Amino acid sequence: MRVLLRSTIVAGVFALCVSHATIAEHEQIEHAASEAHLVIGGAGSNCLADSDCINRFHPDIPMKRIAQQGQTLIFKTRDALDVLGTVDQQRDAGQALDSERFMTLRSSFGTAHPMAGPVHIAGADVGDTLKVTILEINAGQYGYTFAGRSGFMSDLVDGGFVAVWKLTDRFATSADIPGIQIPNGSFPGIVATLPGKSDLEAILIREQKLHDAGGKVFLPSPEDASPVALCGKDGSAANACLRTIPPREQGGNMDIRHLGEGVTVYLPCQVAGCGLMIGDLHYAQGDGEVSGTAIEMSADVTVTTEVIKGYSDLRTGPHYEGDASVLQIPSKRFYAVTGLPLKTPGASYPNLHYLGSDVARDLSNLSNDISLAARNALDGMINYIVTTYGYSRNQAYVIASVAVDLRITQLVDAPNVGVTAILPLDIFIQVPH
Repeated sequence: MRVLLRSTIVAGVFALCVSHATIAEHEQIEHAASEAHLVIGGAGSNCLADSDCINRFHPDIPMKRIAQQGQTLIFKTRDALDVLGTVDQQRDAGQALDSERFMTLRSSFGTAHPMAGPVHIAGADVGDTLKVTILEINAGQYGYTFAGRSGFMSDLVDGGFVAVWKLTDRFATSADIPGIQIPNGSFPGIVATLPGKSDLEAILIREQKLHDAGGKVFLPSPEDASPVALCGKDGSAANACLRTIPPREQGGNMDIRHLGEGVTVYLPCQVAGCGLMIGDLHYAQGDGEVSGTAIEMSADVTVTTEVIKGYSDLRTGPHYEGDASVLQIPSKRFYAVTGLPLKTPGASYPNLHYLGSDVARDLSNLSNDISLAARNALDGMINYIVTTYGYSRNQAYVIASVAVDLRITQLVDAPNVGVTAILPLDIFIQVPH
């Protein structure tokens, strides 16, 4: 893919006028018109200091960059918590990163997730579909994965834990989880377009209703929001800028590990120019990202775009396509654990507390509950890793998050739908002592 990319990059040109562009922006566009590609992001020490970086969604966020369809776009992305710096900044840092040093890095949940963009795609109108093809992903030097206080089953894992990874073109290794190497499966967790005004209003209403009912929702928050003038504490839309935590109809934090090099993503254009953004790069992730994080990293992402006139049916979320080989697990051998929706009578679990069902609490078997089946498969896999390889439960939780795939086996055999957790065995290069 990288060889093909270098041989096929072609020159692109910018549209030379935007109705709201300043003189400086016009000069920037004219300068870039002679370049073979457009670079988005990478300036400043963090997202707030980078004019090509945002961490919220709103239709009024300005698009300071304009790209022609087919032009090569390079997104200089930052890690999910904006603590590692860009790929270039890591290369120039000259200091190794380990768990102790990582814990000194300051971060806030309000900074998640920095995204490079948004980019105005010339010729794209409301109602069109944006086709984004991922050509190349160049990883940074370091990554990290959290476990213990977040994720799909944090109530079953005690304490806090972070694994810091050293990344190469082929593998990730960590002194915090010795004896394993995780193959490079880089992909962007976030590929998104800006929401339209009516789309934003509908999202705000439905998420507020869910929050009021007791469901887990991350409502708008101006803390560490970017762009500051619109989404910050004194911003004109401080209470209406969407957090990036969940995926929505216009894409966002989809965390689909199959969106790697060579894959094409189809996104709706809900504003003129679409407003393409990319961020939250992952070096590797298991289907489920069960601890709440993958191997989080910064990376340079190269893509091209094409506008498909007319609206595709993307009401339930973006579509994607690519070579079937990307669906394979990165291992010659595997071990699998199955899960069914069974539980101890009287037990409840966090994601269903808000429903307040006394009936469900007292049952030992829930009908067609895919979440409980997945939870049981994951719990069994963590127990297997701990028992077989001698890792702690937190270490096993991280291994599951970056390498274990949760797959639905069947949805029709009521009451017990099935989920399988698949562990690639080739990641284990030595058994820890």
